[in-house]
Amino acid sequence: MPKHSIHAAATAATALVCLAAFGPVPSSAAAAVPWSAGPPSPAGSSRFVPGPCPKTPEPIEALSDARCGFLEVPENRSRPGSRTIKLAVARIPAASDKPAADPVVFMAGGPGADTFDDIPFLVDSGLNKDRELIVMAQRGNLYDQPNLACPEVDRFNAQAVGLGYDAQQAEQIMLKAVTDCRARLVADGVDLSAYNSTENAADFADLRTALGISQWNVYGYSYGSNLALTYLRLHPEGIRAVAIDSIAPSQFVTLPWTWGSTAEGIHNIFEACAAQPACKDRYPDLPQLLTEQVRKLEAQPMTLNVAPPDGGKLVKTVLDGGALLNLIVAFTPRPKDMPAALEELSKGNPERFAQARAAGSVQKVGEFAHGLTNSIACSEWAPGYSESDVLKAGQKAFPGWPDTVLAQPPQLPFQYPVCGIWNVPDRASAQRVPTFSSVPALVVSGTFDVKTGASWAKGVARNLSNSTSVQVPGIGHWVVPQSPCAQSVLASFLAHPTAPDTSCVDDVEPQPFTIIPK
Repeated sequence: MPKHSIHAAATAATALVCLAAFGPVPSSAAAAVPWSAGPPSPAGSSRFVPGPCPKTPEPIEALSDARCGFLEVPENRSRPGSRTIKLAVARIPAASDKPAADPVVFMAGGPGADTFDDIPFLVDSGLNKDRELIVMAQRGNLYDQPNLACPEVDRFNAQAVGLGYDAQQAEQIMLKAVTDCRARLVADGVDLSAYNSTENAADFADLRTALGISQWNVYGYSYGSNLALTYLRLHPEGIRAVAIDSIAPSQFVTLPWTWGSTAEGIHNIFEACAAQPACKDRYPDLPQLLTEQVRKLEAQPMTLNVAPPDGGKLVKTVLDGGALLNLIVAFTPRPKDMPAALEELSKGNPERFAQARAAGSVQKVGEFAHGLTNSIACSEWAPGYSESDVLKAGQKAFPGWPDTVLAQPPQLPFQYPVCGIWNVPDRASAQRVPTFSSVPALVVSGTFDVKTGASWAKGVARNLSNSTSVQVPGIGHWVVPQSPCAQSVLASFLAHPTAPDTSCVDDVEPQPFTIIPK
């Protein structure tokens, strides 16, 4: 298995948010860096301090000749005398001998994902081919000081594979983990209310100024697209062009919203199967097949002893309706294998799904900033809606499914009880605002995206008067690393923001689906 794979990234780090993230290898090496708060900062002050690049659990070649350091910023710009925090930054040189003067800055998904782990995908996608690539970990992420990791939640996620997805025991253990993490972070002096999209956007504005860059380009995916839109709305100065991938529109993202995206992505996968004669013949009614399996497993969950995909000891694994749905949302198995996996499951062979569920027993402890996730989800996505609103959205998306499955927003189980514990101020009115701009923009979506549905990009693009939109058939979440065509379109956009060449999209078709013998 390669050290970095898009499959691992898609399941572990690139969700809009993935509190039950899967990871291929455990690690405690990335636990929070010992740190004491910096002195209070003058209002609005920031500076870049050069330093060594982070020592990542797995070597990242591009960091060998990168220039790194920390951006020092106030933790809470709205509070005079706020302490200083440090955000890890890497400047990766262009591969070209004659690079363009305007670099590209990257905004990662999550929120809470390890930004530096995305660097190999960015380099392989050509982001630094003709210009410098700048990567900064969003506040609270791995390699930052402080790091809002919650090892307590990681350990719950490892344990959760042996529990029902929405079981009362799972909720109790998770809420205890969240309570413990919050208490520890607050005891360390962390102002949880300061970890939000407004502060994140201001950090990137300060980074451009601190580095002395007059103009740059922005590329963000998933939550990073939400952040990029926020940044463009609040700090348009110095932005040459903005590319957003797998769109999470700032004005629409709420917990009920997740169900519409999931339903759209699954529908598009099933429609693509129906358009391929071999797939249509072998799997003639996938919507009904999925509904039957969700109902069956929710009524009678399977309890299995399964080895994780990369080997190791057998682990107790519970596969119920909620777990099945959330494995699909996590792209495990991959969309091209989903019809085959569902057919096998219906015939009594749950191996593909069970192994994917067992993979969650192996966690990268301390690498995902669940604290940042919860501060943003609880202040920006949860307010204004209730658990009953989530259920109604689920019932609309999947009529006839068990309410126990539909009561939990995909990949965000028990989020409302979690938010009751996390207790951060409501910021919905500040964040759920559309971005209107004439800055050249590229809006990229994948038709198989079950996390951020492709159709949501349309409303965003309408408000960006100088935008180009592309939908890439057969690609799921985080399109560019998975699609050579999308890479070509992005490169053309960065070279010619007002007239990118998108012609390759016309020739893209979904991969053939896996066909198993009858």
